[in-house]
This record gives sequence, structure tokens and C-alpha cells, in this order.
Amino acid sequence: MSETVSTVSVRDSLVLPEVGELVDGAWATPAETLDVVLADPFLGTPVGTAVASSSAAVEAALSAADRVHREGSWAGVPVERRAEILDAVGAALAPEVPRLAALESFATGVPIAQTSIVGMIVPGAFHLAAQMLRDGVLADTVTGEHGNPVEVHRLPLGPALALVPFNAPAPMAAHKIASSLAVGAPTLLKPSEYAPWGTTALARIVADVLDAEGVPAGTFQLLQGGPAVGGQLVNDVRVRAVSFTGGLGGGRAIAAACAANFTALQLELGGNNPLLVMPDADPADAARRAVDLLTTLNGQWCRALGRLVVPTALAEAVRAGVEERLAALVAGDPLDHDTDLGPIIHAVHLSRLRAEIDARLTAAGDAGVLTAPTAVPATGTFLAPTLISGTPSEAALEEVFGPVATMHTYDTLEEAVELANATPFGLEGYVVGTDTEAALDVARRVRAGEVKVNGSTIMSLHLMTPRPAWGLSGMGEEGTVETMRFFTGARVVGVEGGYALHGR
Repeated sequence: MSETVSTVSVRDSLVLPEVGELVDGAWATPAETLDVVLADPFLGTPVGTAVASSSAAVEAALSAADRVHREGSWAGVPVERRAEILDAVGAALAPEVPRLAALESFATGVPIAQTSIVGMIVPGAFHLAAQMLRDGVLADTVTGEHGNPVEVHRLPLGPALALVPFNAPAPMAAHKIASSLAVGAPTLLKPSEYAPWGTTALARIVADVLDAEGVPAGTFQLLQGGPAVGGQLVNDVRVRAVSFTGGLGGGRAIAAACAANFTALQLELGGNNPLLVMPDADPADAARRAVDLLTTLNGQWCRALGRLVVPTALAEAVRAGVEERLAALVAGDPLDHDTDLGPIIHAVHLSRLRAEIDARLTAAGDAGVLTAPTAVPATGTFLAPTLISGTPSEAALEEVFGPVATMHTYDTLEEAVELANATPFGLEGYVVGTDTEAALDVARRVRAGEVKVNGSTIMSLHLMTPRPAWGLSGMGEEGTVETMRFFTGARVVGVEGGYALHGR
């Protein structure tokens, strides 16, 4: 039996860091508070009030980032030296992954067995960005028609803003800021006000390394707060690139703000992702993948299951398999390594999820069947994973962002693809079947940025493929290379030769 860490040892040893802001090289306590009471989602007990950086602090951070950009004091650092600094950040973060994972579990309710795995993205993001720099991702040379070399340089657009959500804040922050810092962009980071601790701890380590390596103050800064702070940042013309992961409402507001200043924008806004079960699928395998997709990160992830699309002939067998697996889940303290399912991040979000379940059941009427057999604790903000049958497709188009999905039956593959593509989102799709080639044929017809055949993990199909967002799932592409290049503009330089427009 593998050794596990006891609940007591992790929970009792966990110390929440002070939520601070870093502005122009100086740490301080944010001056304002929000009308948001932060609580331990497992116990339901308050642990503090969310804080926010003042408008003056935001202005000071913007001024510092603009100064660093205009002086070129970070962008002018040679690429190899920037890669060395990023590697130093990654090396400093590696031993801190267990602490960051525990902070993320405490804040989000996601079981530590999952945050520990996802947490490896944190140091890895900096090492990967360093390697991409060494591989020449920011420069290329092509030969012109007359043999002259034509250079393509990718340069930072200007100060970059990374806005990260509550479900996996530290890993998402690491990916975004490693990418923007790598290309030479002064970087501003703002986490969700609902889960500030892991990102604050991450930022302190990053800042300490950058300072030790002689990186100018203002190159990396951390701000705290909610929509008001985010709004001040995205509306400022000095911010030239915004990378946002979050909800559709926030994405629309940010897109409108960025349009005014033609600010480069990268959005990942989630999805109502389908799992299409092929007619030849093993019902038990389909049920396993459905439950994985329904419960990973407690269902609070952008690529979670939204619509389970099954053949009519397999519907009852798949449902029975889902029920059996859900009933076997261990719901409890997210800081316990034996926990399969933790609580929802906050009571406010839990209320939204319950309202979504009620709406879908109401739309289903007498045909509605609810499957939610997981036994959950009475304390905290727990929600039993829920599969709803009978809801019409048109009443289940929106993302729920929780362990809630609807089940839809089909009689032909044409109908199945139509159901899979019926929502306005297009982030992730899944197809499960015994005949892999037949499943691939169907997967190629699913309208989503990535479609996995016989897969249900949180990892992408390949480290070097893009992670696109279609429809209301967002704008642009994320990825190892794509996110780095998003923060840049191309400058093409070369000597033209050989053309004479007027014969002279």
C-alpha cells in the first residue's frame, strides 16, 4: 500500500499566507476590503474577508509596468539570460509544490490528490518557457525570393495582464506569467478574490527570484481584488495584452474594454462539453469516463462534462454505471489524500449550481430523472455530482461550471453529432467507442478546440498542440508556443531587391 499523508498533518500544518500586493518592487497589504466573506469550504467556517488593491496602487503598478516597457530594461535582457532566470524561478518553485497544492485545496475544495498533480504545472511552466526561448520561438529567418535573408522578430507588445479564475489559480497563473515574462513583457497578475492564497505564495517566490537575479522592479507585479480592480486594469491603454480565463460574463466585459484600445486579447471562457458515446462503446467504460469528467476538480473546470450523449439502447446501462461509480466516491476533506470529491468553492457558487439543477429539472418535467447518489457531508459547501435525464437539449445549452451534467439520447450518429454541437460553446469534446477509427471519424465532426477519443484526463492531448476556443468558449489559442506568441507582435526586417516597377 502506498504511503499517504494524514488529514491532520496537512490541515493542521497549513498556514495561510497574508494576502498581499506587490507594486513596483514593494510588498504591502491591500488597502481595501470587498463584500466577500472567505470561508473554509470543507468546514463552512469564515477565514477572513477578501481584499482589494486601491485605485492608487493599481495606477502605481500600471506606471511601473509602463516604465519598464518604455525603458526596455526587461525586454532588452538577452534571451539566454531570460531563460536562465526563468529556470531559476522554476527551480525555486519545485520544492514548494506540496505547499501550493495544499493552499489550492483549502481555497477551492479540490482534493489534494488532484491539486498535487496539477500543481506540477507551476515549476514546469517556467522551465518550458525557458526551453522555448532557447529553441528560438521568438525569432526566425527566411530566405527571400532573391536570396536576401528576411528576419522575423517577435517582440513584447507592452505590459501584459494575466487574470486567473478560482478553480486552479496557481497553475494557470504560472502558465500565463511564465509566457509573458519569457517574451520580455512586464507582467501584472490578478487572481480571483475567492482564492488568493496559492497565487500570493507563488508570486512571492517569483518576486524573490527575480529580485535576486537583478530584474528591475515593476517587471512582475501582483494586484488583488474583484471586478473594479480588473476593470481599471483592462481599461487602461498602457496594458497592451490581456489573457483572461473565467466566465462568459466577465469575458464579454473584458472584450468590450479591450476593443476600445485595440488591446490584444486571449479569452478562455469555459464550455458545455459533450461526451459522445458511440453505439459500440462498453457501457462501463463510458460510465467511468463520464464520472471522471463530471467530478475532476469537483466539476469546476472548463473542460468538464456538460452533456452526456448516449445511444438510446445503451442509456440505462450507462446511467447504471454512472450511479454505481458516483455512489463509490469518497466525499470529504479536500486536504485528505483519500478524498475523491471535495466541496464547492463558496456558498454563493453552490447556490447558483442548485438553481441550475432546479431549472433543468423543471424543463424536464415528468421526464426528469436525477442521479446523485454520492454521500456528502452535511457541513461545508458540498454538492453531490448530479446527472439529469429528460431535459430538452435547448434547455441545457449553457455551461454550469460544477458537477452537473445532462444526459441526452440519440438513435443515429447524425443526431448524436447534432446534440454534441448544439451549444454555443466549443472548448472540449470527448468520444468513447470500441472502434477507434469510427470514433475518430465522429470526433472530427465535433465542433470544439480539442476532441479526445477514449480519453478523460485533465491533460491536453499533446504538450505542443494549441488549445483553441470556439464559439462562446473564447478567443484565440492557448498553448506552449501560442500563449508566448500571444504577448508579442511580429516585426519583419530585410533588404528588398530585384523589383523595378517603372522599368528603371
